[in-house]
Amino acid sequence: MRRDSSETRRKILTVCVRLFLEQGYRNTSVSQIVDGAGVARGSYLNLFPTKDKILLELVETMFSGQFGVARSIADDRLPPVYTYAVETAIQLTLTELNENLREIYIEAYSLPDTAEYIYLNTTAELKRIFGAYFPGYTDSDFYEMEIGTAGLMRGYMARKCDIHFPLERKLNRFLTAAMRVYRVPEEEQTKVLAYVQALDIRGIAAEVMQKLFAMLEMKYDFKLPVDGEREETR
Repeated sequence: MRRDSSETRRKILTVCVRLFLEQGYRNTSVSQIVDGAGVARGSYLNLFPTKDKILLELVETMFSGQFGVARSIADDRLPPVYTYAVETAIQLTLTELNENLREIYIEAYSLPDTAEYIYLNTTAELKRIFGAYFPGYTDSDFYEMEIGTAGLMRGYMARKCDIHFPLERKLNRFLTAAMRVYRVPEEEQTKVLAYVQALDIRGIAAEVMQKLFAMLEMKYDFKLPVDGEREETR
């Protein structure tokens, strides 16, 4: 029974992650999931009462290495705030490259379980990065501040870039607001913004996206169509 349940769970996750990436979270129905996985609806509901639970699995995978990626890009001789700037800039840029990723990120920052995971996962990083600006602040303090800056992130993700609000301006607006929350000195803010603007952030995010897709394909054992939803919208 345990083996059967594990296999059913694997089939469901494989189908769900593929469909979320191919056609979007909201467009993926329970009927599509159970038909694609070849499982009974009751079995699906026993394991995943809502789609939110499946999204949480995906979010945990997506967010687990994001700060590590940012650290590999930012010069380790620079202050830690540069890692934060690169990590958040990549997230925001990913949502401009792929509309299904935009939807996944927005849902992740909106739904209670996934948002809570993001808050908790990010709190330790924030304390490590900005702790010097907040002597005596606890994990709870940084958790509470993360709720606010995560809300900023969601808001900017939801607003698509256009000729009136290009990506470069979006990144500048978000990072300025977030760095002010975390008491980054104005002089340092200017340097951080210049650093991010000098990066090929679209190229970096495109590479991160392809590595993410490849990792998800390997982990969940599926293959995305080459010419489908993986096309970048610039």
